Amino acid sequence: MSLDEEKIDVREGIVHSSIPEAELARLSDDVIGALKTVYDPEIPADIFELGLVYKIDIEDDRMVKIVMTLTAPGCPVAGEMPGWVENAVGAVEGVSGVEVEMTFDPPWTPDRMSEEAQVAVGWY
Repeated sequence: MSLDEEKIDVREGIVHSSIPEAELARLSDDVIGALKTVYDPEIPADIFELGLVYKIDIEDDRMVKIVMTLTAPGCPVAGEMPGWVENAVGAVEGVSGVEVEMTFDPPWTPDRMSEEAQVAVGWY
């Protein structure tokens, strides 16, 4: 197995990491906390609770890769949002770098919003 391959235990469906479990848990919590500081300026809820973040990978070298979307492809902050996310997550202690990939597949829908976001926008 090369160093670039993921270490997957298919018997349990677990991806193993060289990052100690406690540190990985802290990093995960801190990355989510950082994402919760980034808001869509048109909606009074953060991007995590809105369901705009599709995937977060913390690699063994502590590089954080995020796949996310916007509420609409024509969102006025489409060019700025990835930078906001990179800055917020990049400030987390222990993160070596951040890559943000924007996708519109699948498209975002309001059913991805958490109850917290639904309350914030008055839909609950």
